[in-house]
Amino acid sequence: MNLKDLPAKILPLHRINFSILNFTPQYSQLKSILNQRIMVIDGAMGTMIQRYKLSETDFRGDRFIDFHKDIKGNNEVLSLIRPDIIESIHLAYLKAGADIIETNTFSANSISQADYDMEGLCYEMNLESALIARKAADSISALTPEQPRFVAGAIGPTTKLASMSPDVNNPGFRSATFDTLAAAYKEQARGLIDGGVDILLIETITDTLNCKAALYAIDEIFEESGTALPIMISGTITDQSGRTLSGQTVEAFYISVSHMPLLSIGLNCALGAKEMRPHIQELSNIADCFISAYPNAGLPNEMGEYDQDAHEMGHLIEDFALNGMVNIVGGCCGTTPDHIQEMVEKMKSVKPRTIQPQKAMTKLSGLEPLIFRPEITFVNVGERTNVTGSKKFERLIKSKDYQTALEVALQQVNGGAQVLDVNMDDGLLDGKAAMVEFLNLVMSEPDIAKLPIMIDSSKWDIIEAGLKCVQGRCVVNSISLKEGVESFVHQAKLVKRYGAAAVVMAFDEDGQADTIERKVSICQRAYKILIEEAGFRPEDIIFDPNIFAIATGIEEHNNYAINFIEACRKIKETCPGVKISGGVSNISFSFRGNDRVREAIHSSFLYHAIKAGMDMGIVNAGMMEVYEELPKDLLLLVEDVIFNRNEGATEALTIYAEKIKGSGKTIEKDLEWRKKPVHQRLAHSLVKGITEYIIEDTEEARQLASAPLEVIEGPLMDGMNIVGDLFGSGKMFLPQVVKSARVMKQSVNYLTPYIEASKSSAGGSSKGKVLLATVKGDVHDIGKNIVGVVLGCNNFDIIDLGVMVPADRILNEAINHNVDIIGVSGLITPSLDEMIYVAQEMKRRSFKIPLLIGGATTSKTHTAVKIDENYDGPVIHVLDASRSVAIASTLLSPDTQSKENLIAEIATEYEKVRIQRNSLRSEKRMLSYADARKNKLALDWSAYTPTAPQHPGITVLNDFPLYEIRKFIDWTPFFSAWQLTGKFPAILEDEIIGKAATDVYNDAQKMIDQIINEKWLQANGIIGLWPANSVEDDLIEVYSDESRTNVLTTLVCRRQQQHKAAGRPNISLSDFIAPKDTGVPDYIGGFAVTGGMNIDEKLKEFDDQQDVYNAILLKAIADRFAEAFAECLHHSVRTKYWGYAPNEDLTNEELIHEEYQGIRPAPGYPACPVHSEKRKLFDLMNVTEKTGIVLSESYAMVPTAAVSGWYFSHPESKYFGVGEVLPDQIEAWKQFEYIPQSTC
Repeated sequence: MNLKDLPAKILPLHRINFSILNFTPQYSQLKSILNQRIMVIDGAMGTMIQRYKLSETDFRGDRFIDFHKDIKGNNEVLSLIRPDIIESIHLAYLKAGADIIETNTFSANSISQADYDMEGLCYEMNLESALIARKAADSISALTPEQPRFVAGAIGPTTKLASMSPDVNNPGFRSATFDTLAAAYKEQARGLIDGGVDILLIETITDTLNCKAALYAIDEIFEESGTALPIMISGTITDQSGRTLSGQTVEAFYISVSHMPLLSIGLNCALGAKEMRPHIQELSNIADCFISAYPNAGLPNEMGEYDQDAHEMGHLIEDFALNGMVNIVGGCCGTTPDHIQEMVEKMKSVKPRTIQPQKAMTKLSGLEPLIFRPEITFVNVGERTNVTGSKKFERLIKSKDYQTALEVALQQVNGGAQVLDVNMDDGLLDGKAAMVEFLNLVMSEPDIAKLPIMIDSSKWDIIEAGLKCVQGRCVVNSISLKEGVESFVHQAKLVKRYGAAAVVMAFDEDGQADTIERKVSICQRAYKILIEEAGFRPEDIIFDPNIFAIATGIEEHNNYAINFIEACRKIKETCPGVKISGGVSNISFSFRGNDRVREAIHSSFLYHAIKAGMDMGIVNAGMMEVYEELPKDLLLLVEDVIFNRNEGATEALTIYAEKIKGSGKTIEKDLEWRKKPVHQRLAHSLVKGITEYIIEDTEEARQLASAPLEVIEGPLMDGMNIVGDLFGSGKMFLPQVVKSARVMKQSVNYLTPYIEASKSSAGGSSKGKVLLATVKGDVHDIGKNIVGVVLGCNNFDIIDLGVMVPADRILNEAINHNVDIIGVSGLITPSLDEMIYVAQEMKRRSFKIPLLIGGATTSKTHTAVKIDENYDGPVIHVLDASRSVAIASTLLSPDTQSKENLIAEIATEYEKVRIQRNSLRSEKRMLSYADARKNKLALDWSAYTPTAPQHPGITVLNDFPLYEIRKFIDWTPFFSAWQLTGKFPAILEDEIIGKAATDVYNDAQKMIDQIINEKWLQANGIIGLWPANSVEDDLIEVYSDESRTNVLTTLVCRRQQQHKAAGRPNISLSDFIAPKDTGVPDYIGGFAVTGGMNIDEKLKEFDDQQDVYNAILLKAIADRFAEAFAECLHHSVRTKYWGYAPNEDLTNEELIHEEYQGIRPAPGYPACPVHSEKRKLFDLMNVTEKTGIVLSESYAMVPTAAVSGWYFSHPESKYFGVGEVLPDQIEAWKQFEYIPQSTC
């Protein structure tokens, strides 16, 4: 069926790839082989040529005996002079088992050959090189028909860079243009194709714009011939930064070149296999094509030679394969047929990487990627680098003050822009020259160039000039049907060939669309043309249905806002996969000069447009009001205009717009201690946590010392030793220790410049270096920070990497800092798997140092059973901060016997845990899933009528009053966070820890007062209430309305499978929801809350002040606010929103003890152990857009002070633990589980 015959509404959401070209037979042959086994590409051509020790005479031969330049080193000329040498090298690699050989054409392009004045020979070089390789491959293929051999035409990067200036004093200069590069690549590719290559290989890519020029040229050839060859792309990561020479990350690089149908993408050169591994792994995770890796034979030695032999490199490459990361392997610099033969042997028994389909999402890139993931509700396009929209920017460009113009761009980045719109359309400007000059300068500024660029112009020649300057995947703004279909298709094909996405205006031969019907019909028509005739992917189409000014006084304009909003809704319904954009400032043009009204209009309009499907917009990110914070009177007037609610709306808003043209008491302090000697004053400040005098006392101590380091090693460490002794003996408690650390940090920071100036060594006194990190996917760090403080107070050097730290970075930093211990932390259950991976990587990389495991979700049992057995060094579970000191001290003690005893003791203890667990597992009787279902909780649904919610659907409760939440705080967990054990309020009277508990409690009360009065934090929340019924015992269908026909989502509940005593059921949360077949209409609720919005700003302030105590205190309070908000909302749900317990009257103590009807279990916790169900909760309520709470790929919530879960109302619903479940249960409902998408 032709695409035009399909109703628009049933076009598929996934990527639509309509092949316009015919691929050669080799394409399907290669794909078939790569799906079955790992293929091997050859090794270095240059390394092998060097073995021949050729002289200048050898390179000249008879043909170039009188040539006017030296040509030794021009390896490509050997294909013309000594084809026998090139053929023998090919044969050596083929006999070693290589499946693919590369032509001797790495530098056979006119730009590189210009260095030898041989640019006129490029076509011949490529043709002859391809013929030589073809002959060699065919001769070996005839001998091994079961293993056909292939020829890859090698296309190198040239000697010029399109994105970078060779002149540091002239960053806008380019030594080669896109057109020059494309012409050179086109000539090279023609020679290779005419010589019979099977594959075109663009390799050693250091500048992605060069690669895009090559792809552009190749695509032109394919279109001209009607036949396409397989394309392999191989980039080069130049160092451990994980970026190309031109600055792109691996993911940004992939996105930038993914517009072409690639056989493979990979990396080669610059790095050895060991250094390349993490980057290949990242590429493997995100690419939807095959992966290649052909690194150097290690890193070069001091003589520039490669020492890694075939055996060592073979093992490293085998590791790539065993971990499912590659489909094609081989070697680059320093590799020989011996290396390739070793790889061939290693690959024989290993399965290839399986390509994982990637979810179709709009992906853009600058130096860094921008992916329109579901949780990104709106993308801000910065508007101030536009000469038509900013008078200042126009003035700067016209006066050629590009340096200040770049500052405007940087301000947009810092103001929150995620894409940078650049427009040079002005009658008095040479727009094309200005676009090129400005974009070249932007590309030289990494802080700006990290963003994708929107090239904005009404003139195609300016757009095309801009496309030739940008290495990332940019956006063209715009193309349309206004000049007819032929012009539209021509421009669209060029946009695709340049590797860009396109904004498509709702504009056709009859003009701009202003009605809903015209907007939608034009976009539907353009959608079909772009996909069918231009080969576009839906996710690369961004429709702009035209935002026009409202409140102009012209009646026809009154519905412009409604028309746009409704058009968004219908376009999204009938053109799946597209994005919608628009120029937001247009809507308020009638009120130019009145920023307050304009900002209110923008905020309200965007709020409703985003809900209808708008994804991005050109907007001044720094000039936006928060919708919820708009004055209600102004909001009413604005929305009267936006929705054209009444005839007088414009006039009313215009009238409104015209209208808007003490000492505290002091506390007497006891300062007697200030009369003591300075070293005692320092100790007093440290023990008491007093910062007021620390700088002047530190300076006095420095004046008395012979060297500034003596102040640290003397009085400061003496003071901290007192703190450590008091803490160790239980006479000082964690909140006080954290305050001491704050004082210590301020003093050390003051001394640091003096220490550096005196070039003194700060070593010697440290007990050792400890690296701490919260593992990848987890953002919780309170516990880790406390451990760092406590260890720091006990004279350990702490390297804290923060949160969301990948394993590779943890280990690399451990090596860089030569640490003695690694400590990893995590709170959410997916972190446990990441900790296992850290242990595995430590083993693979031959670490032997201790690994400490900590965090709320960890346990001694998990550490013993899952982590310890994956690492050969000591693995120790640390229960809390106070234990960390003793363990770390013993592990790094000069007393080796004590260390060995501790390690042996823990090893014995872990072995006991493993044996005990295995025996428990063997003794624990488990039921089959079928039998567990038969023993479900049987509730009498005929005797119970569920209460229908009083307020069904979604209710947003943002900026909820913190003083209301405060009443619901349960303080006991707050003290636990400070490792003060006891129930509140009794803990305040405890003989031992009562004073410390009272002090930190009083500090918390003071801080809460400040938080509320000064609005440090904001509490945002959302609740949803829907019709629901259970089906198939353990699934819950959530419905859109009372018809119960439209299933919004299906929740998967886990059922207990342990054998129970007679009369005790195997419970599942679904048991508390009425089964569908009973006919009883039941309901379910969901919620998400945070008490920590805006926390980062205050935390940064504390961090800048080195105020560790208040930073930890603020995080702990935010956590309490989140939990209290959850309790507060649950109370409101029971009594008001759902209303199944309207007369509930419980004290806070009774609430804390959960003496109410109903439960609120959270995904990832015992009754609801599947963490991924949280994504369904977030999707149901659109949590991120409505509250700002973001869900990470590992289902951690940001801000971390957040709680989410489900509401169940049945009187018998209760909390329980599911425990272990067997594979038969997991497999039963796998189709209903949320499948996490890749990180690409």
